[in-house]
Amino acid sequence: MERIDRKELILKGNMYKAIGVISLPLMVNNFIQTLYNLADAIWVSKLGSVPFAATSFVWPVIFLFISLGIGISVAGTSILSQLIGASKDDEANQYASQIIVISMIFSLFFALVGYISSPYIIKLMGGTGDLATYSNIYLRISFLGFPFVFFFYNFNSIMTAQGNTLIPTILSAMSALLNVVLDPIFIFTFKMGVAGAAIATVLSQALLAFACAIVLNRYSPIIRPSLKAFKFNKAMIKKILEVGFPASIGQSGEALGFVVLNSFIASYGTATLAAFAMVNRITSLVLQPPMGIGAGLTSIVGQNTGADQMDRVEEAFHKAVKLTLVLSIFGMVFLLWKDRETINIFMSAERDVEVIKQGLSYLRQVAITMPFLGLFSIFQGLYQGSGHTKYSMAMAIGRLWFIRIPLIQIFKHFTNLGPEGIWIAMSSSNLLICVYGYLVYRSNKWQRKVLKAEN
Repeated sequence: MERIDRKELILKGNMYKAIGVISLPLMVNNFIQTLYNLADAIWVSKLGSVPFAATSFVWPVIFLFISLGIGISVAGTSILSQLIGASKDDEANQYASQIIVISMIFSLFFALVGYISSPYIIKLMGGTGDLATYSNIYLRISFLGFPFVFFFYNFNSIMTAQGNTLIPTILSAMSALLNVVLDPIFIFTFKMGVAGAAIATVLSQALLAFACAIVLNRYSPIIRPSLKAFKFNKAMIKKILEVGFPASIGQSGEALGFVVLNSFIASYGTATLAAFAMVNRITSLVLQPPMGIGAGLTSIVGQNTGADQMDRVEEAFHKAVKLTLVLSIFGMVFLLWKDRETINIFMSAERDVEVIKQGLSYLRQVAITMPFLGLFSIFQGLYQGSGHTKYSMAMAIGRLWFIRIPLIQIFKHFTNLGPEGIWIAMSSSNLLICVYGYLVYRSNKWQRKVLKAEN
């Protein structure tokens, strides 16, 4: 779809169509990425439950380090979409250049620091024995891919802000497919085990970043940042950090919370940790449609906010909620209906009896709160698109640090629920945080324009 078509659709067209056009490629992309993660998990699980648990054990650490890149990308989508809605394309290009350079500086720094400190991080998390060994191997190699990951986030935010979500989806799909092909080759053919899984991922990330650079330079419809005459702009950097910092804190706070959460869960044993990791990957697959709608809502809210069309922002939010509830309820019913069959895809009924038992318990409880998990994504899209990332930060951090982790500790020390207490805490937090999200929405504070001075 041409540039004017997408912008006209977002600002003036049928809202359900706008949500569909923007969100559908994001849903497909999310499905592809999650299927890749599932394929990766299946290959690694063939090495044993400990290597499988190790890859999930270190993921929050990886997420913690890249949270700044995600935060800057969130700022990029919000700021750029509002500038596009206000028809300030030149200013949008200047912002895009600042975003890319800042992200690359941080990515190189984090890659170096992460690689050096990897063994100490794992020890601090409570990893010991084989779990620590496998975790360190996977984590160190993963850090090497940070510059590529950060650049893709930049590319994705720039394209999403323009309403063009199809190109990132195509490139991401190609990268995921390559990763799936490389996984068994490096893991089993080259006999590299967990290290092979990490190397396959980094190689795929590198090729993805290279392709993104070509597309951004030649085919981006509105924004084509140039670094030839680049100069740091203090005012723009300040605005990027102002919008991006809360998003980064929210992402990093969430990631750090999962690090703490994983350490608590690991204290119950490898079976509990494996069950937790397995179910989270299953539910993440079912949640991709609501997450796609939430991500698509960001650019729709941003462009209409920039164009001073708050009535369309409200319309987009309400219709996104309706679509999300329908999809989430469908996912909930499916998981409750096919719970055991889904679990058996990952684990052997004869070898992993305890993992399957705990996994079924967790899956059944979290499935009931699937509609609230979907609404969480919609609230995030609304607050990020409007530029009020402090509210999305509060939701991300609050769910983990003020609800989930305290409840887990209470259930652990004052009840005999065992791992069941973890599952109850996870489900309860999903419901309670949406109450907060709704209260913020009703306050209308998110409608204040963050780019008012520039406009």
